[in-house]
Amino acid sequence: MRPDSNAPGVIDDGELADALARLGDEVARYDHLHVAFSGGADSAFLARAALDSLGPDRVLAVTAVSPSLPVAERAECVDLAADWGLPHLEVETDEMEQIAYRRNDGDRCFWCKEALMRAVAPHAAEVGATVALGVNLDDLGDHRPGQQAAAEAGAVFPLVDAGFTKDLVRRASRHLGLRTWDKPAAACLASRIPYGTSVSVSVLSRVERAEAALRTLGFHELRVRHYDDAARIEVPLDDLPALLAERAAIVDAVRQVGYRYVTVDLEGLRSGNLNAALGR
Repeated sequence: MRPDSNAPGVIDDGELADALARLGDEVARYDHLHVAFSGGADSAFLARAALDSLGPDRVLAVTAVSPSLPVAERAECVDLAADWGLPHLEVETDEMEQIAYRRNDGDRCFWCKEALMRAVAPHAAEVGATVALGVNLDDLGDHRPGQQAAAEAGAVFPLVDAGFTKDLVRRASRHLGLRTWDKPAAACLASRIPYGTSVSVSVLSRVERAEAALRTLGFHELRVRHYDDAARIEVPLDDLPALLAERAAIVDAVRQVGYRYVTVDLEGLRSGNLNAALGR
């Protein structure tokens, strides 16, 4: 894998070099790869690894476009692909048309990935491509039915097969000079809605606008959880003092997008914490 021009230099960490070699071998097993590309640290790293190992004629980054993808994340996918010379395709997915997805049970993510795989399938079939997802070893311990849906449809997880944890993905990305190396995790907007509360375009839009407003105030790692007319803000514990210092501006910004009550989770940001309601 070739580094960006601003990479820190030659890899001198034996463990990291071995991991990168393993990933290169895993990716090289496939004639063509279509990489599900959300622009996050994992999918970006996998897409770049595929590009470096297979070349632009044998890899395609595919971004699923739907109301659950923030506009800023969609733009980031386009920018990354352009910067890297990475072939890129946007496909519209139809999960919002499915009752099983909108009702927001514990299997919501299954229907999201099922829609993705259906949307990608015709493009992959044209060149005999395998669909790859940026799942890492740390993801396997969480409640992620989407992984099941993707695997059942024939997707592969090269980062898992090569032994990559989230930390290793970030270390390798930093070594290669990828600007996504320290990008905060950014799950889909539907993950902000508690299970049992219906997913709708209007709710997704409200969450997106609330989070965008907070980012303009300097908070980049956050979640706005949706509870009808109440917003529950999560930021890392270290950011709580700054959040409270901006209390008036935050309340005003979140109310402007339609929330009546603005609350803060004193336990801080926890990715996937709404899964606790499932008893898992």
